Amino acid sequence: MLLVVTYSEAARTGLRNACRRHDDQVVRRFGRAALFESTAYGAFLALRLRETHGDAVQIERTEPFNEFSLVDDAVREAASAYADRETRSTPYASFAAGTDHPDPETMKRREL
Repeated sequence: MLLVVTYSEAARTGLRNACRRHDDQVVRRFGRAALFESTAYGAFLALRLRETHGDAVQIERTEPFNEFSLVDDAVREAASAYADRETRSTPYASFAAGTDHPDPETMKRREL
């Protein structure tokens, strides 16, 4: 997929118009950003926006996030347990202390 992010009002208007006219190429719209299909036409739409609006348009190629192949079981289990915690105001570092859940500082240093 192609992630198109806009940084000006004119570029956002152009993105909105492109998304409305070519909705078959839009995977998802996020206000000032959109995901286009990874097709030649999706690239054409993204590049046309950048040609028109210059640096106010950023284009990145993305791939779907597969949590099962990229993230350790311990991290997924910690996220699930933390979402189900009894006290909603407990920060993750306190929640994980003294458990088998990964330490937040260790996770910050580990790349996917």
